[in-house]
Amino acid sequence: MPRADLFHLKNGRWRERGRSLLLAAGAGLAILGAGGLSDFARAHALLVNASPSLPCWAMWLTRGAAPAKGDLVLFVPPRSDLLERHFGKEPGLFGKRVLGMPGQRVTREGRQFFVDGVPVALAKPTARTGEPLALGPTGTIPKGCYFVGTAHKDGFDSRYAAIGWICRPRILGTGRAIL
Repeated sequence: MPRADLFHLKNGRWRERGRSLLLAAGAGLAILGAGGLSDFARAHALLVNASPSLPCWAMWLTRGAAPAKGDLVLFVPPRSDLLERHFGKEPGLFGKRVLGMPGQRVTREGRQFFVDGVPVALAKPTARTGEPLALGPTGTIPKGCYFVGTAHKDGFDSRYAAIGWICRPRILGTGRAIL
C-alpha cells in the first residue's frame, strides 16, 4: 500500500478509538453527573413560602448547613395544642431568621426581647384569634439551639413559649430567599 493510504488507515483507526473513548467518557460523566445531581438534590431543595411572616415566596434550602446569625433557618416546629389550632396537625416547615446564637443571652423587659442587650423582637399579648400567647424563654441560649424570629408582627417564633429555642435536631437547614 502507498504510504498515504497507511497514514489514512492509522488515522481512521485512531478516529474510531477516539469516538469510542469519547462515548465511554461521556457515558461515565453522565453517570457521575446523575450521581452528583442526586447528591445535590438530597442536599438542596426549592421551597415555596405560604406565610406572610417572611418577605419572600420562594427559598433555596441547603440541608444540614450550620446556621449563622441573620441566616434564614427552616425547621420543624415543636408540637403544641396552640400550634395545632393555628396550623393544623401537620403544620409544615417554619422559616425564621436566627436572632440569637448559642451562648448569647436573651432577656426580656415587658414583651420586648433582647439578645445581648440589643432589641430583637416584640411579643404580642394575644394571637389573631384573641388567644393569649405565653412568652418564650430567656437566659443563655443552649449549645446547639437558636433564638429565631421575624420582623412580621404576627410571626410565630421564639418570642412565644409554643416555639421557644429551636435546636439542631429540628432544623432542616438554612434558606436563601430567591423570589
